[in-house]
Parts: sequence; structure tokens; C-alpha cells
Amino acid sequence: MSANANHPSYQSWLESFAAEHGAAAGTIHLQRGTDLELVASLNIPPPVLNAVRFVPHGKGMAGLAQVRKAPVQTCNLKEDDTGRIKPGAKAVDARAAVALPVLDAAGQVRAVVGIAFMAEGELPVEREQALMTAAARLPHADV
Repeated sequence: MSANANHPSYQSWLESFAAEHGAAAGTIHLQRGTDLELVASLNIPPPVLNAVRFVPHGKGMAGLAQVRKAPVQTCNLKEDDTGRIKPGAKAVDARAAVALPVLDAAGQVRAVVGIAFMAEGELPVEREQALMTAAARLPHADV
């Protein structure tokens, strides 16, 4: 279900991306000023959607990925106690998750793609890098 009917190409891209990489759930946030705005979601419960519609700079996994310009992972969304996972995200029916910053040509964050998997555990560096490369193919604008 689309987070915003005005962004159908992001929705279809997310669905394909999740299917290609075996993910159970996902989100796409675009950079809007200093914050992030949700433009597509897959298998995210409504209370979580409301909580992540706008992500303040540096908050949660997406915000940390935005600030660090590097992936941010958790082994288990439901049991993470690092403080990086917002309480609402624990309602997502998934375990391992990663927030992937998408950089523009100048090296600035233009979006963050988040995906979650049913399996628990840390993603190996090679898999994380492959996901980063794949996320970099996120379209620049709806077509």
C-alpha cells in the first residue's frame, strides 16, 4: 500500500527491490530540507506509518543513516535495545533490518531506503554493500 498516492513509481520500485532481495517490509524516505519524508512503504502497520511519515534529522535508523551517510542495521527490530529503533518500529513483523542512505552525485543524502527481513541476525558486509549498490538505483523522480 502506497504511503502517498502521488508517488506510484517509488511504490513499485520498493516492491521490486524488496522482492529481489528477499525483504518482508520496507520504506523509502526522501530528503526534504533537513528531515526525511515517507514516499513509499511495504508491509508497514498503520501506527508505524504515522510515526515515520516524517523523520526528524538524525532520529531512528533512517535518520542515523542520513547523518552517517552509511547503512544502519539491527539484528532484530522487535528486541533491539540500542535506542536506535523507535518504539513504533517494533510493531513491524520482521527481524533484521537495514536503513540504506542513497547519495546524489555530490555525495549528499537524497533518500533512505529501509528494508527488513524475517530472519534475525546481522547482514554480512558484502550483503550490506550489495544492498547499498542496489538502493543507489532508486529513481530520482517519479516517472
